[in-house]
Amino acid sequence: MALFARLRLQFTHLRHHINFSTSPLSSKSKTRATLSLLKSETNPEKILEICRSASLTPYAHIDRITLSVAIDKLAKSNNFSYIDDLLTDLRTSRPDLRTVRFAAHSIILYGQAGMLDHAIRLFKEYHEKNQNDAVLTSGSVKLLNALLFSCILAKKHDEVKRVFVDFSQRYKIEPNLETFNTVIQSFCESGSSSSCYSVLNEMDTKGVKPNETTFGHLFAGFYSEEKYEDVGTVSKMIEEDYGINAGIGVYNIRIHSLCKLKRAKEAKVLLEGCLSKGIEPNGVTYSHLILGFCMEGDMEEAKRLFMSMENRGCQPAYSCYATLVYFLGKVGDFESAYWVCKESMGKKMVPNISTMKILVQGLASSGELDKAKELIGEVKGRFSKNIELWNEVEAGLPQ
Repeated sequence: MALFARLRLQFTHLRHHINFSTSPLSSKSKTRATLSLLKSETNPEKILEICRSASLTPYAHIDRITLSVAIDKLAKSNNFSYIDDLLTDLRTSRPDLRTVRFAAHSIILYGQAGMLDHAIRLFKEYHEKNQNDAVLTSGSVKLLNALLFSCILAKKHDEVKRVFVDFSQRYKIEPNLETFNTVIQSFCESGSSSSCYSVLNEMDTKGVKPNETTFGHLFAGFYSEEKYEDVGTVSKMIEEDYGINAGIGVYNIRIHSLCKLKRAKEAKVLLEGCLSKGIEPNGVTYSHLILGFCMEGDMEEAKRLFMSMENRGCQPAYSCYATLVYFLGKVGDFESAYWVCKESMGKKMVPNISTMKILVQGLASSGELDKAKELIGEVKGRFSKNIELWNEVEAGLPQ
């Protein structure tokens, strides 16, 4: 009863912010209230009760997030039996969840929790039923793909090849593009990118054409292993062998990979290549590059890219603003950091308190006390979070 009282309080609070007090709460609003409860709950039995009471489904994005949060909290507190109880209960007690789709989602959640043995058990259960025509008539490849991804989430990359080979043969499952892409992803994330060539050969044999996702994984893997000759091979292969015109998504992966290796100048050359081909960069492109140059200490280039980004109509994300404010503050360019921060706050995006603390203390120590107090006053006036911490910061400034 206490749980339902808490849910009602959450729903009442939400209703207060809806224009019409008589408006019924949408399922999304109810799920947000559930998510809020889960984030503050530590008792595993109450976490299960909250999830069971919320009528979550895998069909709504926010519901999937909520269920994932619950599984993550239970796994981090080593309450693995509760995870199995929750997923088993949902599958067996609710007719709307006795589906291949929810079974696939459960397999993935088991992987997220590191419970790969349970994921495999559920996969086998469904296929044994299928052999008796009890449940499955199709969709087994969906469960295979879920199990492969579950292996990745559980960081059991050695299991991916076994599951792919043994289970597809044993249960007569024909792999599709998603299957092959997941296997390639695993090889690339586990330092075995060269093994992907044999997967590409098998795809050719089966008439499955790779797509941009395939090559995105390949680029990320070969860059991570610093196999630049293979990067060149894949670059040639994508256009000449498969006739794929790589879009900005593939270029973003390449740019990000180079920036992580502190090769931001080479990443910028890729950006220039995009522009010459008429491929428009997006906010993600610039965010990767700006972080890359910041990590290498080239703040002037980072600022130029930020200006270029805005001139091209790309809207900076929170991470882009936060990155610039942090690194500009670290190198003592408090004036530039101040203006970037002001723009960010004007869009209701405030860098975290540790970054802001560097900025306001830096402004104060460089003779810009008024600007420091202005930022603190704006944060306190518009955002109620961490007011006590901000009071402490303000009290520590020179008077």
